[in-house]
Amino acid sequence: MTFDEFDLNPELRESIDYMGFRETTPVQEMAIPVILAGDDLIACAQTGTGKTAAYLIPVLNFITEAHTGHTHTLILVPTRELAIQIDQQVQGLAYTMNITSLAVYGGGVGSAWDQEKAALSRGADIIVATPGRLISHLNLGYVKFDHVETLILDEADRMLDIGFYEDIMHIISYVPKVRQTLMFSATMPQNIRSLSKHIMKNPVEIALEISKPAEGVIQAVYTLGDHQKLPLLNSLIADNPQYHSILIFSSTKKKVSEIVRGLRSHDYIVEGISSDLEQKERENMLLRFRSRRTRVLVATDVLSRGIDIKDINLVVNFDTPSDAEDYVHRVGRTARADTTGVAIT
Repeated sequence: MTFDEFDLNPELRESIDYMGFRETTPVQEMAIPVILAGDDLIACAQTGTGKTAAYLIPVLNFITEAHTGHTHTLILVPTRELAIQIDQQVQGLAYTMNITSLAVYGGGVGSAWDQEKAALSRGADIIVATPGRLISHLNLGYVKFDHVETLILDEADRMLDIGFYEDIMHIISYVPKVRQTLMFSATMPQNIRSLSKHIMKNPVEIALEISKPAEGVIQAVYTLGDHQKLPLLNSLIADNPQYHSILIFSSTKKKVSEIVRGLRSHDYIVEGISSDLEQKERENMLLRFRSRRTRVLVATDVLSRGIDIKDINLVVNFDTPSDAEDYVHRVGRTARADTTGVAIT
């Protein structure tokens, strides 16, 4: 199915073409008509399926058809990286349109707070925010969501895992009761269903399939003692120069530092990313990894969900993930959009 088959604004169709979107992914084919019809939606889809565009395209269409000058859409996400990525995709899709967006997230210095405060006071058509940061602004009284028509929870299961349930409910108290609510989640545990009963009205449910690694992921497992992991990792990198983009997951920030030191001793271009870094430093690090100036990036699970970095050749689980869902999200960073990749645990 192509995007031309939807009844979309001509400017939006032009932007979709400009972004290089030709045919819909399954989640887009299923979700876009439901959203355009104004129904609430619960969508269960694995990573790398195009779900962000599945809700942004109809939302942008709504805004172009009835531009009120008030905040139309509020998108809640679990991490700052995902907030930035979604905001960037809004800007790409809205490039030819007079639509504004704003990403609101923690981790910045005082000047970042002041800039957010000023921007929130002015308002934006679309606001993408992490719950904790947004509540800090809401409590000071200058953020108005009286005219929000669409509320979106992206990576809803992850937000509940982190403990954002109360924050989400607090934020929703500022949003009109008459609205469209969309929930996107990689899994559908009971707490997601309980939340949907509180905040949604007769939602349409779509589920593509049970979460599992993409078909293009070649998976391998090594049974090792801790002291054997770093030497094997070094050998894997040295023996495979064709792997230009390598992402390594570790369970703790301390281990991230240890892996980075160990690999740098072999002269690899490697960096480590965790919540300890300043936000600007993290953004620059991701930019260097995307552009392949950094060959190896070592991370905690902050990057396991939602971040779309193209053409990662190898994902390594330095530590075994705590559960199957975390494994799916980690290895989902490779073999995205029908490409192939290798995942080693």
